[in-house]
Amino acid sequence: MLESVVKYLIENHISISTMESCTGGLLASLITDISDASTILKFSAVTYSTEYKIKMGVSREVIDKYSVYSKETAIEMAKAIVKFTGSDLGVGITGKLTSNLNEEKGVDLCIYDKRNDNIYTTHVDITKSTRKENKIEVIEAFINLFNSTIKS
Repeated sequence: MLESVVKYLIENHISISTMESCTGGLLASLITDISDASTILKFSAVTYSTEYKIKMGVSREVIDKYSVYSKETAIEMAKAIVKFTGSDLGVGITGKLTSNLNEEKGVDLCIYDKRNDNIYTTHVDITKSTRKENKIEVIEAFINLFNSTIKS
């Protein structure tokens, strides 16, 4: 699924790092399935807990104000991972893949491009019946966001 993204990053010498929560590192895992990805993937963190989002540099104030499941937190995650690694692009993914009764679900995704200080975000509505299927939806949303912003 990510082959064209990884090839683009390699050909253009653009590095990437990820901070994933609900996807549990799936984006980084899929990137590493592609030959030569080690030349562009600098680091990946799975920060499933709020505690480790904060330890990796996400602002506690942002989490307290907007919640851990917010666009603002995804932006903080993307920026924090770039600051930690020095990579060109940072990806932040956070949200809920399933919900309890009366709870909202959905995933927020951010790509932060340090090269021009641009932030690109999208929200993924969760519609599939399994967590695994919903994770794939998030990866597809990442590819679409990447292709419409970084690659365009």
